Parts: sequence; structure tokens; C-alpha cells
Amino acid sequence: MIRFENVQKRYDDGFVAVKNMNLEIKKGELVTLIGPSGCGKTTTMRMINRLTEPTSGKIYIDGEDISAIDPVELRRNIGYVIQQIGLFPHMTIEQNIVLVPKLKKWEPAMYEKRVNELLELVGLDPFTFKQRYPSELSGGQQQRVGVIRALAAEPDIILMDEPFSALDPISREQLQDDIMRLQEEVQKTIVFVTHDMDEALKIANRIAIMREGEIVQFDTPDRILRHPADDFVRGFIGENRLQQGGSFVPTAKDLMSSFVVTSSPNRGLAEAFRLMKEKKVDSLIITGKNHVFLGVVALKELEKHYGKEELVLGDIADYDITTLEKDADVTSVADVFQHKDINVIPVLEGNRLVGVITRSSMMRGLAEWEFHKQQ
Repeated sequence: MIRFENVQKRYDDGFVAVKNMNLEIKKGELVTLIGPSGCGKTTTMRMINRLTEPTSGKIYIDGEDISAIDPVELRRNIGYVIQQIGLFPHMTIEQNIVLVPKLKKWEPAMYEKRVNELLELVGLDPFTFKQRYPSELSGGQQQRVGVIRALAAEPDIILMDEPFSALDPISREQLQDDIMRLQEEVQKTIVFVTHDMDEALKIANRIAIMREGEIVQFDTPDRILRHPADDFVRGFIGENRLQQGGSFVPTAKDLMSSFVVTSSPNRGLAEAFRLMKEKKVDSLIITGKNHVFLGVVALKELEKHYGKEELVLGDIADYDITTLEKDADVTSVADVFQHKDINVIPVLEGNRLVGVITRSSMMRGLAEWEFHKQQ
């Protein structure tokens, strides 16, 4: 639906707000962009309707390069909701809602019916509210009108820039519920900028966490809670959310040791024996180019073949080794260790080695997790 290809936004003073972004948002998704102030989330959103033009790269909507679309026409087909609501004070609620349908030359009967439908959709009685002016509505009611005005012309895409951040907590919670319910009914593609992690976790299908113009992690709320990409994401989410209701489960990455003694498959057995003795380990992890995992050589296997000078580690390595991806949960780790002959589990990211889990590293990781959970 919406695709960014190597999109960059650089301002005249040299500041790069968005750095070579690649991002794809599916049709019907509600995606939140979140991150610290100045991370580029609003700039990213504003490039979708060309309120901000990218310096380089391409943005596509339904496969069409938006730089080839007239900006005015593009914006008429994209709903836009902002924090300041932006209702015209001299217009009635009905006039505010039908503004874009009128510009698109809808028939009066069609857009008058649309006003009633939309007001009912957000719990505002049409006959009570449509002839009122914005000043006669509460902040929460005005923001509801702002949301349905963005829906009025039936756009496929809606952009929402921190729309609820100025509201009191109760109104905010109600509007979040409204958005979730509306999305179930109308299935629009919504890009929602927020600085509130609880809001993002509640409403989003997927969350893009940004830092310094780049996306650090783009995933579902559940996977972000279970598998934060790095310490920045973990800190941004907050340990209280990670552990809330037991939603945080230790992963292989949490239980592994990143101190790994590795060796090349071409290394001789005497060299390998010296290395294992020096590092006080009973197995060597064999890796190839770019740290690609190949296999494991156990100390007992090395001792068994030590007298055969023609052999190298690659000849005696065990290539039929159980490995785990770094985001595997603790249950998977425990299942592997149920086999008595397994003392080490290589942890991979794709086919690259990132660490190993031993029985002691697992117990240490679980103890640390339990300690932090009690804090």
C-alpha cells in the first residue's frame, strides 16, 4: 500500500531528519511511528502526503510514485488529523465534515447522508451536533469530529499526527477505543504518530520505533514486548511494560553468553587444543566467513583424534547441532537442554553466530530476570 524506498530528508542546514528509510505499510494496517523528539517520525508521515518533500528516494502508494501525482489531488485522497484538530471555527460541524467531499464534487444527498453516518459512528447524535459550531463542543467531541472529517471522503489512507496528545486522560482513552472500533469497521490504512508507548501498544497492528531518523524495530506490539531489538528499544518501552502481566519472557538472547571461543574449520588440532586450554572451554564453535555458524568440536572428540596430524577441525566437527534463533523463548532453550548430551546451544541471527547458551549462562540469565522482576 505505502512503500518507502531509500527515502532521505535533509534540510538546508545539513540536518538529516530521515536517513535512507525503507518501509512498507500494508493495506488496512494501523501503523504507529514512535520515538524520542526529533527522531523523524512526523517528517516521515508528512512525506506521505507531500507536506514535506523527500530529498532523495521514492515513496509509492499502490505502486504509484507519489512525486508524479499533483500534491493537491494527493492530499484530497488522504485523510489528515492533527493535534490542533484544525476545525474551521466559522463553519458548522456539518460544513467542516463535508468540506473535502464538496471539493471532490459529491452530490449533496450523498455527503449529507455521509455526515449522519459518521457522527453516529463516533456516538454523536447528528441532529444534536451537526448544526453546532466547534466552540460549542468539548475537546474530546471536537477531536472526534476531526477524525470523522478525515474519513468523510472515504480515503484509503489516513494520517494522524499525535491527534490525542492534548486531551485529558479519560477523553484520550475513549478516543483510542473509538479508533480501534472504527478501524475494525472501516479498515483504512492509518499511519499514526505518537510519543506515547502505551497508546502505540494499544492501537497498532505494527509499531515502527525510530531513533535519529532511522527505524530501529518494526514489528507487532506483542513481538516488540517479547523481543526488543536492542537496549534502546528496551529502554524506550520501559521495563515495567516488558514485565507487565508476565508479558516479558526471557529469550535466547537474554540467556546467552556473547563470549564465544570460535575457530576456523582449517585450524589444526594441536592449535585448537592449545586454544581450548587457554580459554578454559570444553568445546569450540566453528565459524566461516562473516561469522557464519558451521558446527561444534567437543574437547572429547579433539582428544580422540589428536594423534592424527593430517586432520583439521573441519574434519572432526559435529555439523548436526541443535541451534536456536536469538528470539527463541526460554521454553525452547529448556527443551534442548533436556537432552543430557547437549552442553552448549549456538544462538544464531539468520545463519550468523551471535552467542552461545550453556546451562550456567541459562541459570545466570534466569536469576537476573527474576531479580529484575522483583524490583
